Amino acid sequence: MLAATLAADATGTVVDLGAGSGVAGFCVAARAPAVRVVLVDNDPVVLDLARQALTLPDNAAFADRVGVVEADIVGPERTREAAGLTRAMADTVIMNPPFREEGRVRASPNEARAAAHVLSDEDLDRWMRTAVTLLRSGGGLSVVWPGERLAALLGALAGRFGGISVLPLHPTADAPALRVLVTAMKGSRAPLRLLPGRVLHEVDGAFCAWARAVLREGAGIDMAGR
Repeated sequence: MLAATLAADATGTVVDLGAGSGVAGFCVAARAPAVRVVLVDNDPVVLDLARQALTLPDNAAFADRVGVVEADIVGPERTREAAGLTRAMADTVIMNPPFREEGRVRASPNEARAAAHVLSDEDLDRWMRTAVTLLRSGGGLSVVWPGERLAALLGALAGRFGGISVLPLHPTADAPALRVLVTAMKGSRAPLRLLPGRVLHEVDGAFCAWARAVLREGAGIDMAGR
């Protein structure tokens, strides 16, 4: 779903912040053959899985367009620059940040696992600070995020991004949106748009036609609301 927010004819460099083992970044590279993708995470274990996955024959079509960088997203900018993450290097940043609110869940005793699932509002602000630093002027941001924490995300975007589009994703027609897809543009002054929500599943549990098209056929998601 996150990758589908980018057009298939997108170009330039896409940075996947908090990439983990690279699933979203791989989907972007497969969907948009003209982009270069940079996977960024601070966990060497999951990044090694990404590197191994890039050697698989099924990923050969895009493997030479995907790079892997170990760096702390919320750490000092100079350390990210030393790792190769320079200012204004990206045309697009995508992210699926840790989405559990600090203090609302019992964090795993494993530090790496806890960091992958729990994010404070302060660290969310740091993620956005890093994203806006990496993006060129007018560059785009795509985020998947829990609906219940939308206010925190919008607060972190304020003053940095505009042209924000919010697409609620409902698991069923009668359920609240558990996730939202959010896109924005660095430096834009355009107003926020709340798009009509989309339902993921039919009453029998099967994916709706539009969701099947995205997940299985590489269809895109129009975040312009046209």
